[in-house]
Amino acid sequence: MSLNFAAISPHPPIIVPGIGTEEDLQKASETVFGMKKLASAFKEAEIDTLIVISPHSLTYPDQFNVSGMKKLFGTFSQFNQPDIMMELQNDIDLALEIDKATNKEGLKSLLYDNNGEFMELDHGIMVPLYYLRSQSENTFKIVPIAYSGLDKSAHFAFGQVLRDVAKNYHGRVGILASGDMSHQLIQNPEGEEFDKKIKEDLAENKVSDIMQYDDDWLEEIGECGYRSILILLGALDGINVKPEILSYEGPFGVGYLVANFKLPEA
Repeated sequence: MSLNFAAISPHPPIIVPGIGTEEDLQKASETVFGMKKLASAFKEAEIDTLIVISPHSLTYPDQFNVSGMKKLFGTFSQFNQPDIMMELQNDIDLALEIDKATNKEGLKSLLYDNNGEFMELDHGIMVPLYYLRSQSENTFKIVPIAYSGLDKSAHFAFGQVLRDVAKNYHGRVGILASGDMSHQLIQNPEGEEFDKKIKEDLAENKVSDIMQYDDDWLEEIGECGYRSILILLGALDGINVKPEILSYEGPFGVGYLVANFKLPEA
């Protein structure tokens, strides 16, 4: 099989009903609408396993972190809603293949297992899944992944590994890059400039331009989704994709981008 779904999602807990008020949801209505459109595309893709790259999972400076724990569980108790919870299964077979292939390619990855009963999910995973699960009729598995402190080319190459593993996997695989854009839309005019540029570059599939963003600039504008996106772009390398920006807004000073990448029929 090959990749059957690819997308970028923001992860503000405030767009989850019960965490965000009606007023909050109205202010972020474009994002909520974008996520519902993305959920429809996800439903149509009939994914068996979704790889989710989250900036809020445990990261290491020199290696990628692939979850090796079978049970996955999380709540929004950090956001005063412990009753909103999520329990999923990790696709251990796919996680093992990713870890093996990554290390074979000379990149470093860790198949993370803390010897506990389950891995605790973070909001970078749970917020997108709140919407994707709302319309999906499939009981799909996920593979949580954290990016690393390695350079841009390593993240792109890791994405290529994910693509190649998906090609040879028995199920229908999707990949989701979770991440918000600039967190400095109010404080720093460069934040708005970054969001505008990455939105345009993604829409026009200008991968080489995105790969060359200045590191100091990225630090200044306070993003958290760039490295997730680099992995996604690596996974889409060589595939004839059609990027579609479903929504963008920054109602609370942080940029929220929802994008779907239409893939050729597998």
